Amino acid sequence: MKERKKPELLAPAGDMEKLRMAVLYGADAVYLAGTSFGMRSFTANFTDEELPQAVDYAHRHGVRVHCTVNTMPRNDEADALPAHLEKLQAVGVDALIVADLGCFALAGKYAPRCERHISTQASISNYESARAWYDLGAKRVILARELSLEEIRTIREKTPRELEIEAFVHGAMCVSYSGRCLLSNYMTGRDSNRGACAQPCRYQYYLMEEKRPGEYFPVFEDEKGTYIMNSRDMCMIDHLDDLMDAGLNSLKIEGRAKSAYYAAIVTGAYRHCLDDVAAGRPVDSVWRDEVEHVSHRRYSTGFYYGQPGQYCESARYIRQWQVCAIVTACSNDGMATLSLRNKFRAGDTVEIVGPDTKPFSMTVPEMEDMEGQALEEPRTPQMLFRMRLPAAVPAYSIVRHAVELSAK
Repeated sequence: MKERKKPELLAPAGDMEKLRMAVLYGADAVYLAGTSFGMRSFTANFTDEELPQAVDYAHRHGVRVHCTVNTMPRNDEADALPAHLEKLQAVGVDALIVADLGCFALAGKYAPRCERHISTQASISNYESARAWYDLGAKRVILARELSLEEIRTIREKTPRELEIEAFVHGAMCVSYSGRCLLSNYMTGRDSNRGACAQPCRYQYYLMEEKRPGEYFPVFEDEKGTYIMNSRDMCMIDHLDDLMDAGLNSLKIEGRAKSAYYAAIVTGAYRHCLDDVAAGRPVDSVWRDEVEHVSHRRYSTGFYYGQPGQYCESARYIRQWQVCAIVTACSNDGMATLSLRNKFRAGDTVEIVGPDTKPFSMTVPEMEDMEGQALEEPRTPQMLFRMRLPAAVPAYSIVRHAVELSAK
């Protein structure tokens, strides 16, 4: 096997809990946003008070922080950019993800110690564009999601080796070119190019005739209906060898608006599989299977192997696992303190998975509250309680159970 450099694993961090999960479950770097100029306005993001804490936490664990400043600012917002960029540099952000040329120039002036990464919103799809950004001072380009592996290889071959190349390898895909979509703004007034996409491409549409208000007629393509704007979720965990061969420097997991559970499980799955592939070991199927344990639409390899064609099956999410509790601490003999997320009770069968801890099943024993009183079923969300586990596990391990929550 030819020598290859293992790419960075870049995970989403929509808030502090998600950041901790991504870091502890194996991310090399995380990407996040402050409360302005980011492309995910409906996730919690990080306030001015939280951002230094987030950067400090990541850096203490050897993890880099990339901050998105990738909206297209309007005239009335441009004046606020210099102070925002100076603040991001001051708290120690490692890289800024930008799409707008003016923002790129301001970042070089007001945050010169931060690397500048060019967002997928810039729709970089050829080597000339990538090279032009490099000549302007970009450290990294994040490619358009519509490229094949062959096109990525060509971009790698025809750009300076010092230019890093990043690509999305897991998560939601957009029906429009690299997220540049007007549909959400037109239908709901929420602009996808400014972080507020309502995802109308995921809606299931019906036809209503002008003179029959209130009567809805399904638009059939086959017996399951039509999904003309349908897209699956991307999953390239089975093709990490090919991604490494293409010369990618960073593999990016989509999902800042998704749950902390998603951030943990998907990051952990890719961490272990990527380490196996890079070391020339067979991939441990236990970790590969973990991507099936999060809420997702049916998986696809996107455009990596060519035009994927229209997908006409259901776009509904597959939800077959639910988080019961999060381990906050655990002694060497397996006595764990947990925080409740969803109801479960003594006698239930659950799985536990944690940072660098393979999932294992157990039958829930009788629990106890923090005063030592017997507890059959913890009921109050976020309440702390104790439960004995078969073995010690790290903090932020997850207790989950199988339950069918998929939409019908």
